[in-house]
Amino acid sequence: MSPQHFMEMASFTLNLVGLVVCIGGLTLVHRTRHRLPGYLLAGSGFLIAASPLLYAMLAAPR
Repeated sequence: MSPQHFMEMASFTLNLVGLVVCIGGLTLVHRTRHRLPGYLLAGSGFLIAASPLLYAMLAAPR
């Protein structure tokens, strides 16, 4: 199985996991003590959710 097929199959799961991680990070932002880790967690959640699209953009034949 090629990496492109795997990313197509896992895109829904990665989007869902990324959304949950991002929401968890944004929840931590509301607490003043955990502001920076919350932003980092929200950013990593966005990258997890966007990874199938980013992979398709970067791995596309030119």
